[in-house]
Amino acid sequence: MTDQTELGRFLRARRSGVRPADVGLPAGPGVRRTPGLRREELATLAGVSIDYYTRLERGKETRPSPAVVEALASALRLNDEERTYLRELAAQAARRAPEPRPRPSRTVRPSVKLLLETVRPNPAYVVSRTNDLLAANPGGMRLLHGMANWPARQRNTIRYTFLHPAARDLWPDWEQKAKGCVAQLRAVAGSDPDAPDLAALIGELVVKSPDFNRLWERYEVRSIGDGAKTFHHPSVGTMTLTHEVLSLNRTDGQRMVIYMAPPGTPDHDAMTLLDLADLETEETAETAAETAVETGTGRGSQASG
Repeated sequence: MTDQTELGRFLRARRSGVRPADVGLPAGPGVRRTPGLRREELATLAGVSIDYYTRLERGKETRPSPAVVEALASALRLNDEERTYLRELAAQAARRAPEPRPRPSRTVRPSVKLLLETVRPNPAYVVSRTNDLLAANPGGMRLLHGMANWPARQRNTIRYTFLHPAARDLWPDWEQKAKGCVAQLRAVAGSDPDAPDLAALIGELVVKSPDFNRLWERYEVRSIGDGAKTFHHPSVGTMTLTHEVLSLNRTDGQRMVIYMAPPGTPDHDAMTLLDLADLETEETAETAAETAVETGTGRGSQASG
């Protein structure tokens, strides 16, 4: 498996997730040792030889034609985003020694920072293509409880989801939130797998978080989008906020995430309280609590981050 390409790993992972019944095939007699489709079943569905597909999955064949890629995508029942991801992996496999892109700029334009202030009391922040937190208004920083205590270079919403001790309490549907983070990172990896900022983040999370490693191996792909999220926030209680993600022009993948609630609702009131909270006092209290944990004098002395 050491010579297997990323294309081969993706095909293997997605093949294991498709049941014979999903594509109209009988399960056959006896116990199936392979989860999902066998290689020969997928090869038949895609109209290629078993030998060719096996070489493709093992990284021995790296130049599938566009027609083969589309046939495999159909056989694996991939959605539009996953099809695009498969095409990108096939294109990468055909190239030799691709040049990695330089690390993207972390600079946020003054006009974007002004926009963050303009949308208050709505929590809002700016993230990079790999979800580094680059700028935020007060509510946006406080929304991710405890994020402000991390050094600026460590602040990343995906790292926060998997490694910050407050994250699992913040989101009641943490597993779903985590799946979305990993699927979004997979989408980025499909277009730029050798980027140093991406490789560093993935490598850290694979080593430090078994949950991330488990979800990463599923090869699910999804771009970040709009929707609603519920927060169990220790400062303002439970609130459900909708959010929109805006791509920022003339940046290397920077996006602004803005959270909202209808005026006059308890969710809007909680959001407004979050914007008006005394961040300096909050950070001081959290720092004192963390010091107590480190010295073994606090209740959470056994927590790990």
